[in-house]
Amino acid sequence: VTALFASFSAPVAAASIAQVHRAELIKNGETIPVAVKVLRPGIEGRFKRDLETFFFAARLAEARDPEARRLRLVATVETLARSVTMEMDLRLEAAALSELSENTKDDPDFRAPKVDWEHTARTVLTTQWIDGIPLNDRERLRTAGHDFVRLSKVILQSFLRQAIRDGFFHADMHPGNLFIDAQGNLVAVDCGIMGRLGLKERRFLAEILYGFITKDWYRTAQIHFEAGYVPAHHSIEDFAQAIRAIGEPIHDRPAHEISMAKLLTLLFEVTSLFDMRTRPELLLLQKTMVVVEGVARTLDPQLDMWGTAEPVVREWIERHLGPIGRIENAA
Repeated sequence: VTALFASFSAPVAAASIAQVHRAELIKNGETIPVAVKVLRPGIEGRFKRDLETFFFAARLAEARDPEARRLRLVATVETLARSVTMEMDLRLEAAALSELSENTKDDPDFRAPKVDWEHTARTVLTTQWIDGIPLNDRERLRTAGHDFVRLSKVILQSFLRQAIRDGFFHADMHPGNLFIDAQGNLVAVDCGIMGRLGLKERRFLAEILYGFITKDWYRTAQIHFEAGYVPAHHSIEDFAQAIRAIGEPIHDRPAHEISMAKLLTLLFEVTSLFDMRTRPELLLLQKTMVVVEGVARTLDPQLDMWGTAEPVVREWIERHLGPIGRIENAA
């Protein structure tokens, strides 16, 4: 199912939904550089035709194959359709940028450009111009003296904070959408594709990751049942055994060889044995985690994914599943 997202992202990139131009606004005699994003004419019709093809293929597959029904291909394409619809209205992207900026305003090493609402409409988005080095320009980053090891941790932890803490994350974090400013902050642009997780999904993600970090296989299995992702007629103990089969080999390997994205892929493969159906709300998360891990490892091939993720995951669990969180949930 994740491959379906990947296959769709190729035509999305090739189509280049919009063009971005540098411009200048004059306010109160002051010249302000801005980025102006303009939707390409006719792009909506092109994506409508593409989506109709995806829906046809998904419905045909579900009609003929029980495994396709378990994978919920039609629901997956519906998730894609919602994402594309939001990309076609730049006012929605502006709102996403504004929400992302508000959520991360106190983060020490991440920011998003401010929106100029006065010059934003359905087909035009105007934001603060970012003076920074693209993350894919490694030579300029090296010349500017940026620490690649630190940047790799910032990328991973920023994504996890957004996903677990805020439940609203940038779902298109490829290097072309990421810049490093003069202060060493990570700046994310192009919020056309965003992911949103409810409290249940955030708890699921946090406890799954923490369970693998601490080797608590039973709790990792239990959270699948509590979330309703695995049917109750299955045995928690059997499911914990299956998860242990994935997790134990990982802990015997050097930290830099462990792939969090590959782990989640293996986990979802195992869940098919226990009739776990595809969760469309988790697809963007899984796809983005694959991209984020890849980007982080290009900067630091020795990156310890678990050691980097642990502080963010532990902080959320202590805050929301500890005594204070339980009292708030009860209230």
